[in-house]
Amino acid sequence: MKPFFLFFLLITTNAFAHLGKLAGVVYDPLTRLPLAGVTVQLTEPGRATQTNELGQYQFDKLVPGSYHLTLSHVGFAAQTVVVLVQDDQTTTVKTGLVNAPLELSEVVISSPRSHDQQLISSLDIKVRPITNSQEILRLVPGLFIGQHAGGGKAEQIFLRGFDLDHGTDIRLTVDGMPVNMVSHAHGQGYADLHFVIPELVEGVDFKKGPYQADKGNLTTAGWVDFRTRTALDKSFVKLETGQYDTYRTVAGIDLLGAKGRATNQSAYLASEYSYTNSYFDNPQRFRRLNIVGKYHGHLGANTNLTLTGSTFYSKWNHSGQIPDRAVESGLTDFFGSIDPTEGGETSRTNVNAQLVTVTPRNHVIKHQLYYSNYNFELYSNFTFFKEDTLNGDQIRQKEARNLFGYTSSYSTQTNVGRTIWTTTMGVQYRQDMTRGTELSHTKDRVITLEQKNYGNINEINAAAYVDELVQLTDRVTVNAGLRVDYFRSQYEDLLALPLTKQHADAAIVSPKLNLYYTANPRLQLYLNTGKGFHSNDARVVVPQGGRQILPAAYGSDLGLIVKPLPKLLINAAAWYLWLAQEFVFVGDENVVEPSGRSRRYGVDVSARYQLTRHLFADLDLNTATPRAIGEEAGKNYLPLAPTFTSTGGLSLRTETGFSGSLRYRYIADRPANEDNSIVAKGYCVTDLQANYTRKAYALGLSVQNLFNVRWKETQFATESRLRGEAAPVTEICFTPGTPFFARLNLTYFFGH
Repeated sequence: MKPFFLFFLLITTNAFAHLGKLAGVVYDPLTRLPLAGVTVQLTEPGRATQTNELGQYQFDKLVPGSYHLTLSHVGFAAQTVVVLVQDDQTTTVKTGLVNAPLELSEVVISSPRSHDQQLISSLDIKVRPITNSQEILRLVPGLFIGQHAGGGKAEQIFLRGFDLDHGTDIRLTVDGMPVNMVSHAHGQGYADLHFVIPELVEGVDFKKGPYQADKGNLTTAGWVDFRTRTALDKSFVKLETGQYDTYRTVAGIDLLGAKGRATNQSAYLASEYSYTNSYFDNPQRFRRLNIVGKYHGHLGANTNLTLTGSTFYSKWNHSGQIPDRAVESGLTDFFGSIDPTEGGETSRTNVNAQLVTVTPRNHVIKHQLYYSNYNFELYSNFTFFKEDTLNGDQIRQKEARNLFGYTSSYSTQTNVGRTIWTTTMGVQYRQDMTRGTELSHTKDRVITLEQKNYGNINEINAAAYVDELVQLTDRVTVNAGLRVDYFRSQYEDLLALPLTKQHADAAIVSPKLNLYYTANPRLQLYLNTGKGFHSNDARVVVPQGGRQILPAAYGSDLGLIVKPLPKLLINAAAWYLWLAQEFVFVGDENVVEPSGRSRRYGVDVSARYQLTRHLFADLDLNTATPRAIGEEAGKNYLPLAPTFTSTGGLSLRTETGFSGSLRYRYIADRPANEDNSIVAKGYCVTDLQANYTRKAYALGLSVQNLFNVRWKETQFATESRLRGEAAPVTEICFTPGTPFFARLNLTYFFGH
């Protein structure tokens, strides 16, 4: 036995003694910065990989000889280079990919990092113009938003049969920094994206469902991460004007220019100011200021640092929602108001530091440290004179918050024969501390009639996870993950005498398992399964003593990505999601409402088709059947949960500078209460965008609601009382949607 073992060892050693290695870097020649996510294929052995955050890739154990190396990335021209691998040596290749018109025929469905592929969003952001921060969220297929405070308040979000309110079950981040605010004065998970300047968005990564180990709290319906530009192609100044006294100016200045590109550094400063009175009868006087600065540089050959700082301020008046009967009786116009003194003020200042290191053994180490200072004050009136027939029911929700956190991950890749093992381990820490989280009864935004809730919150979420990605063959990939989250919630009640400070603890374990089968470069099948959760407000957690306050969610997606034609890409999935009983804090009323168990299932279909070299069509169809479990049939509807939505349109990109899009969005009628006796009416709205771009300038026209349909953007079945009514009435209260709204913009480019 021993001689046989020595013989085997001798043969094995000799076989691998004359193998070579291929290592490369892919970059954007315009900015000189690395490109992550580039698909790199070795044609002859049929091996493939993708570039890491530093644009690097590597192939080990290659037999000496000549190889064809093909590199492809959405929005860049594919390149094929010939490289020579020699005995016991590392061949180094550096490749610049040139921007090119998008060709769907060049898009390849590949198995490496298959669960990270974002083909749909990558295509959309290349062909669709983004005109405002709301359009950023709409890049997620099937995601709908509604504004019901005139523009300053975070949008209400709908996805996969969920009324997500302002973010209860969807995790939103910007460059990895959390947007959602836990235990927020207005509601759990409140996510205000208005600090993002849309012109600076470079990409949108998303996934529906709770299937990734590195995504934790609020990842039930899914998650969305917005990536802002690391560098500006050119400095620019943009001026915009439109109907309803609308004005906006945006500027972005490249601070390093050619000197920065020569040293692989970039830095820019950008700012946005906008003002509008909007289309309501009462002038909105909405104003917003954004300032952003970002630096990216290399601390060494294999380490880069990205620093981002931003500040945001917004103040506005809003008309609030109005009941159907007020419009039908002539008490107010469709764009009128019952309480014209509603409005708000908010601000957020952020610091975000990201450090990425790739070791000589190709291990990737990431660190991120972030901090936010946040202030919020909102005046609303949902029930008018139901509770106080003399002064009205206006409320104030207010808080001041410090949020800071740290995330770290360590990723290694090991080749065992043709099997590639990628192991990622990570830790995450987040702490939210609020001062004066308040709910008060007010009048005219001036007089405080009663403080209903007033206290301080200190909430900690610490987590650890491990994620294993195994590429068994060129066709089969398995991804398994496990995540553990720990929460500690503390609430100090400032209205209690004596002052009370209590806390509660809870933890939850979330496993994930995903399977991918890539039959060929035109077809991939996948099965995603996983457990997720959302946390509840600290004002719920503490009274419950930490029990039953991390309701679990179990989900599964069975889907495919297919290219039946060279220029047609389809992503389809049948999905199911089950939620355990949960307790939800309703900030508007200062009460806790148990919602019970629920289940949702449906089908998502997204199609992208290139009609001509310059014309693209897209279509998204989304169905959902949301129901409460344990309730009587016919009385088990989930209020406001969408059951059918569709978006689509045509996008044009030409080499002569003309571009634009014509898009529609449709949401069907849906139940507004548990027995469907009150219905939230659906709508179909069409928007138009047209641009003409030259080297030094760009002209743009944006039209919302092209056909001027009358629609209700947000709707609620609310019990309310108008002045003089003998008793409250439960019916639809709504915020009107945008009428025909045209804006013109001019952008001037300079530098480079």
